[in-house]
Amino acid sequence: MRYNLRYIHDARGNLAVGEFGRDLPFQPKRFFMTFEIPDSTTRGEHAHRQCHQFLVCVRGFCRVLVDDGENRAEFVLNRPTLGIYVPPMVWAAEYGHSHDSTLLVFASDYYDQDDYIRDYGEFSRLVGQSGVLGPV
Repeated sequence: MRYNLRYIHDARGNLAVGEFGRDLPFQPKRFFMTFEIPDSTTRGEHAHRQCHQFLVCVRGFCRVLVDDGENRAEFVLNRPTLGIYVPPMVWAAEYGHSHDSTLLVFASDYYDQDDYIRDYGEFSRLVGQSGVLGPV
């Protein structure tokens, strides 16, 4: 899902605002950033069993592919006022990074290797069995 963050224009500079508990669909417990990604490199390429994520490209741009097993969508994150919500059991991949891109990711849970599904075949089998998919 695509989210437009609040944007405040001011003579001193612009501000993008997101409030935890109000604007994000979950309460983050962790954040990380990717940066200096070679333009031919793909990041992500996994789904989470339980963890929710919210992605914002705070500098430059990148493309995000999301796939819920039935529907695929591609988004271009090219401004700090645009975010993508990736719920559990949605495959996501980030690619096409500009040389200056910085992607900020908020996660609903602490890092847990067992929460990751890194094999697309396994992901397809799991979402095919769940019967709870909706549009991305």
